[in-house]
Amino acid sequence: MIKRTSGFTVIEIIFVILILGVASVLFFVQKNDIAVAARDQQRKTAINAMYYGLEEVFYKANHYYPETIDETNLPSVDPTLFTDPNGVKLGTAGSNYRYDATNCSDNKCQAYTLRTTLENEADYVKDSINK
Repeated sequence: MIKRTSGFTVIEIIFVILILGVASVLFFVQKNDIAVAARDQQRKTAINAMYYGLEEVFYKANHYYPETIDETNLPSVDPTLFTDPNGVKLGTAGSNYRYDATNCSDNKCQAYTLRTTLENEADYVKDSINK
């Protein structure tokens, strides 16, 4: 007479636990990479919006660039874009966004550089067209 029992062996249970562990590690690594890429894209979008606001709206109307930028002198840009993904506003210490105006006199500048620090890539930089 052969007696047969149903159930899992210890090796089968360890194998399943090992596969679930590897899958969960891969999931969290990919989730982190996606979050970093999303924050970097958010930074690039903000810099591009400020850049086009400066070039297509402000410069065309005034024929100079401002010494500083914010939602008052760039009303065409969504005000939330002046705050980086960490919650720090442009022009504040520790912000990922930097606006450096050059050749300024009487709050009128001839050129600028917009820059953001990215997590996965080199700094994203936009320079003024009209120098």
